[in-house]
Amino acid sequence: MHLTEEHIMMRKMVRDFARKEVAPMVEIMEQTDEFPSRLIKKMGAAGLMGIPVPEAYGGAGADTVSYIMAIHEISKISAAVGVILSVHTSVGTNPILHFGTEAQKQTYIPKLAAGEYVGAFALTEPQSGSDAGSLKTTAVRKGGSYILNGSKVFITNGGAADLYLTFALTDPEKGRKGISAFIVEKNTPGFHIGKKEKKLGLLGSNTVELRFEHAEIPVENRLGEEGEGFSIAMKNLDVGRIGIAAQALGIIEAALGCSVEYAKNRTQFGRPIASNQAVSFKLSEMAVNAEAAKLLVYHAADLYQRGLPCGKEASMAKQFASDAAMKAATEAVQIHGGYGYMKDYPAERLFRDAKVTQIYEGTNEIQRLIISKYLLQ
Repeated sequence: MHLTEEHIMMRKMVRDFARKEVAPMVEIMEQTDEFPSRLIKKMGAAGLMGIPVPEAYGGAGADTVSYIMAIHEISKISAAVGVILSVHTSVGTNPILHFGTEAQKQTYIPKLAAGEYVGAFALTEPQSGSDAGSLKTTAVRKGGSYILNGSKVFITNGGAADLYLTFALTDPEKGRKGISAFIVEKNTPGFHIGKKEKKLGLLGSNTVELRFEHAEIPVENRLGEEGEGFSIAMKNLDVGRIGIAAQALGIIEAALGCSVEYAKNRTQFGRPIASNQAVSFKLSEMAVNAEAAKLLVYHAADLYQRGLPCGKEASMAKQFASDAAMKAATEAVQIHGGYGYMKDYPAERLFRDAKVTQIYEGTNEIQRLIISKYLLQ
């Protein structure tokens, strides 16, 4: 994997920022489960909330590899902050950047890139998870507006976000081809933030329910044409999956790092436990999986950056990296023994954070289905 001088500089900047600004917030987020609003403002000031956004819209103007690198490096310190960044950029900002009108771009992208606004993506519903095309939320045209009714669940950044890219049926009889996309601002009358979920991991990253009760959205806030919503959602899931793969990669490397450190310093039977083959082999496998995941993640990011098809590669990266993250975190707990089960050590948090990477942005069962379809088409 070849990194340019710009990539190396970006990596150093993000690593320094993560150690200085993100690391002190980890324990606070674990204790309070509060969204780190002040940290997000600092990330915006550092240019991290708009890395792949062109400079003309207030972004850093960097490439996709730089953006994925930022998620990777931040997730080594906090997977929760990593997913906040990933959702905000991949599916909260990118759809407007790629499918929005010039007026929409001028209105929203500079604020998103600066971290003044946080973005969210509202697709999943109580009865439509993996089968996203079966959503029930409706949008009925009424003069110069659409009236939205329905609900969404498991919305990352919900409650803290300033705008929500929301998908609803404008023509229920057309199924997926009747889905349209809308930019919904947080203070829209009839739009309500529902229950905040109590999660196993990623504490500090909000996950909420949304309710639309005759919420009136101006026609000019429709993203794309009527019926293009499902296509818009799917086209942005590739980079979304690469982002979650990068988050998982960060978890793998964090698990490996803390495990190596503990194994070298923990003494039993008069010698470090790292000298035991049962432990050293675990470390070896974690290291191999970390390198393999890294190659898959950055290969997919490079394809996306160059505008080449990457659906299969994005699914491969997401599936492999997330499975490897769960395995690495499990082994980290095992290597730490009883201490791995305690909140005083990072292995416990990594274990809780890793599991969801196998579930969101498309379950790993869905990823295997996608990969197999590419192979058999």
